[in-house]
Amino acid sequence: MKKPILKTLKNGVRVLMIPQGGAATATVLVLVGTGSINESKSENGISHFLEHMLFKGTERFPTTKSIVEVFECAGAISNAFTGTEYTGYFAKGIARHVPTFLDMLADIYLHSTLPSTELEKERGVIIEEINMYEDMPQQKVSEALIATMFGEQPAGWNIAGPKSNIKEFSRDDLLAYHTTHYHAENTLVVVSGDIDPSIVYPYVKTLFSKLPTAHRKKKQKVSIQKDALKLEVINKSIDQAHIAIGFHGMKFGHKDARAHSLLATILGRGLSSRLAQTLREELGAAYYVGAGNDMHSDYGVFEISAGIDRTRINEIFAHVARILIDLKTILVTPEELYKAREYTIGMQHLGLESSDDLAGFYGVQLIMGQELGSPADLEKVYRAVTPEHIRRAARTLFTSKNTTIAVVGPYTKRDIDTNPFLAL
Repeated sequence: MKKPILKTLKNGVRVLMIPQGGAATATVLVLVGTGSINESKSENGISHFLEHMLFKGTERFPTTKSIVEVFECAGAISNAFTGTEYTGYFAKGIARHVPTFLDMLADIYLHSTLPSTELEKERGVIIEEINMYEDMPQQKVSEALIATMFGEQPAGWNIAGPKSNIKEFSRDDLLAYHTTHYHAENTLVVVSGDIDPSIVYPYVKTLFSKLPTAHRKKKQKVSIQKDALKLEVINKSIDQAHIAIGFHGMKFGHKDARAHSLLATILGRGLSSRLAQTLREELGAAYYVGAGNDMHSDYGVFEISAGIDRTRINEIFAHVARILIDLKTILVTPEELYKAREYTIGMQHLGLESSDDLAGFYGVQLIMGQELGSPADLEKVYRAVTPEHIRRAARTLFTSKNTTIAVVGPYTKRDIDTNPFLAL
């Protein structure tokens, strides 16, 4: 893979090209720097609603069917996603069809008509999407964790928004949000795969040069509270209980963020991790168990999650707390750190084998306001982490006042013993 090439159009649109000679596919990803973190309370859910609606028709392609047929006739997949801080639209297929991908995504991004008839239909689709997640306890417990950690501010709100908002959004609301956020300085076009930048760039320039310019709207600063252990219990009659334990962590680009990522691997990534070995292999009390380090532009979330035997929840919490205390007090061995480092680096490389993975890897760095770093750069950072760094990360994260616990299962708050975490 050659070094990525970054250019900026006169109107401010950034263009990132990642030549990957010999790749089987190419990906076009258009990112806009807005998501649920940019919404007001009455707007919550509008980023996601707009993402759905952009595929509902343009002047050239007036229906969803006419849009997706172009992609499918090119043997491509196309889709979109909404996150906390950015929204993305992409197409992936054979590299010779990149001009078609660019043309279609530009048309969707710039010229969607947001037809009123489709708006009414899409309300039902999104409400059913919300209902689907309500019925998924793994999703529900994670959402409850975030809501409890951050409370009534955008960082704590659901990306899909509340049903009450979905029922009220008008076409004018969507148009106004599009005008405010979908402008040149807030747009990044990423093209990766078996491409020739000298051919790709003129296409992008022609298609995106007329995107209006505007200044990025400042988002609300995230408020972090580390004053007491927090507990949220959602009573649900299910056979398996689901738990999520969260800690306020490091933002994207922080010097200690990658030590936190390796700590997550030691705790809960892979079957040889401490949580998997204890909860699954020794106790036989869990099927899925994991840990992750989610980084945002000005805050981070370190999360432990598991689906467990509902009759053993307090026993499991005691074991988890003991593992966290051990990480705060006892240095990990060089052998355990080596394993975690190699596993993390290996998963990184496995996750960057295709053109869409590379587009996301580099594109997210830029849209989050970071300098471009290569996989090799990141590997160097991981290899510089020491056992002392891991213990420092554990001591920073795992305190009782920085602990939030969410539970979905057949309980009330009185059933949950949080005392083991008060000893952190």
